[in-house]
Amino acid sequence: MIEHIVLFKFKKGIEKEKIAEMAENIKNLRSEIPAIKDLSIGENFSTRNKDFSVGLVVRFDSKEDLMTYQKHPKHLVVIEEDVRPIIEDVLAVDYEF
Repeated sequence: MIEHIVLFKFKKGIEKEKIAEMAENIKNLRSEIPAIKDLSIGENFSTRNKDFSVGLVVRFDSKEDLMTYQKHPKHLVVIEEDVRPIIEDVLAVDYEF
């Protein structure tokens, strides 16, 4: 199994509605990309978050499925239209277990 973890830090002044819209569009990828085995996204409540306020975890069966997801047209649209315009920084970790 592959675990894909992404943490999002948003630009100052971004409205919560825009963040919620981004999260909803990311959630919708679960039904649109068959390579996704599980997907969760939510607000970080840790006090050690260093301004990374939303976390995403996506699970795949293989590295190949992760690559399929990363190149999938629906994923690329969400990244370009919903994520990049509102984030200041992003941190990603991928590992196999």
